[in-house]
Amino acid sequence: MKNWYFTTETQRHRKISFGSRTNRFSSLLFSVSLCLCGLISAYAQNDGSQQNKTGRAGTFAITNARIVTVSGATIDNGTVLIQNGKIAGVGTNVTLPAGTEKIDGKGLSVFPGMIDAGTNLGLAEIPLGVNASVDESEVGTINPNAKAFKGVNPNSSHVNVTRVNGITTVASLPAGGLVAGQATVINLNGSTQADMAVVPEAGLVINFPRVSTFGGFSPGVGRVSVDFNEAVKRRDAELDDLKKLFRDAEAYARAHEAYAKDKSLPYPASDIKLEALVPFIRGEKPIFFNAERERDIRGVAKFVADTKVKGIIVGGQEAWKVADDLKKNDIAVIFTNIYNLPVRDDDAYDYLFAAPAKMQAAGVKFAISTGNDGAEVRDLPYHAGLAGAFGLSKDDALRSVTLYPAQILGVGDRLGSIDVGKIANIVVADGDILEPRTNIKYLFINGRLLPLTSRHTELFDSYKDRK
Repeated sequence: MKNWYFTTETQRHRKISFGSRTNRFSSLLFSVSLCLCGLISAYAQNDGSQQNKTGRAGTFAITNARIVTVSGATIDNGTVLIQNGKIAGVGTNVTLPAGTEKIDGKGLSVFPGMIDAGTNLGLAEIPLGVNASVDESEVGTINPNAKAFKGVNPNSSHVNVTRVNGITTVASLPAGGLVAGQATVINLNGSTQADMAVVPEAGLVINFPRVSTFGGFSPGVGRVSVDFNEAVKRRDAELDDLKKLFRDAEAYARAHEAYAKDKSLPYPASDIKLEALVPFIRGEKPIFFNAERERDIRGVAKFVADTKVKGIIVGGQEAWKVADDLKKNDIAVIFTNIYNLPVRDDDAYDYLFAAPAKMQAAGVKFAISTGNDGAEVRDLPYHAGLAGAFGLSKDDALRSVTLYPAQILGVGDRLGSIDVGKIANIVVADGDILEPRTNIKYLFINGRLLPLTSRHTELFDSYKDRK
């Protein structure tokens, strides 16, 4: 009996062991299959058909159209002349050069291309699962020398998907760390980063130190909280580090300037990070401060006042509460929270929808942004439309995604409105551009007439006639 029992148990154990190995092999095979499927999916999203289609240049005239200039009065039955990539004429009596290609705009409206001033577009293709397609951040916490311009992918499928909805320009901001790097402003057309660039190095991105009592999650415990006083100390320590970094950059700049005047002085060592900071700490270029809550935005305002830099708030959930400090220090807000939930449980449902109207009433310079990394930047007009439904005037809702962001980004002399001499980023639509039901009929970026195709339109065409 003992021998029978031993034999039976041994056989059962061997069966269990074999079954376990089989299960492990099956699991491994399943995991490999998932990885392969992910790679195939990634390839499908980034194959040649999705490469940036750059359209064609020429001299174009949109005639008999309603022209929403944004910077001035709307012109009925007017003409927009596009030549050499610029707006060459606007009005009801525009002389057209020989060979001009005419587009009949009867029943259509002409708008300036929309601008999203707070995205990561071009820096992340598939954030979850394909790490090689993500280039939003660098290793370490201090990276002022990192330039988003260098990481932008001109062939991102997000480019076509975004621009066919009327968004022609974006600011793409790096992420991560205390000093994330330098943002870039790009047009959504071009075969290379240089082709797309409007301002290659548009501003420095700083994740402003904030008071946070969130300490992460612990297994079996859940959320871990940090004592408020300890959170304040941590914030203050980070802020001291940031101030010291600015002082070091100023000292670095002065040392190099002194050496340039007097070669008998010891040659100062080079530091690419401090070198990159100099134009920002001296107020020559703006700094984008990521900040949401009232106390953090007040902290940014004080920091800007103390250091005399050019500041822009990105996020700005409670910016309207700090209107006086923002106006006093000439700080604009790129508001990225229209689609977000209210901040606190007892906040009204329209707390964030109404924030742009409150900023406008308080005299704060602002623009509306999706704050998205690419896939949903196309929704920008609907963010502005929601703000327009909750107190913001129709004209200001349109300006919040055209002229206002252009001015905040320092390109208001080139983009944001339909004026002679500006870059011909033009959208022709069959209705209000902030309405979801509106269709884009023609699209120009840098004066090039672009095809209204994207991954979305190609998929629609593939499946629309299936029985």
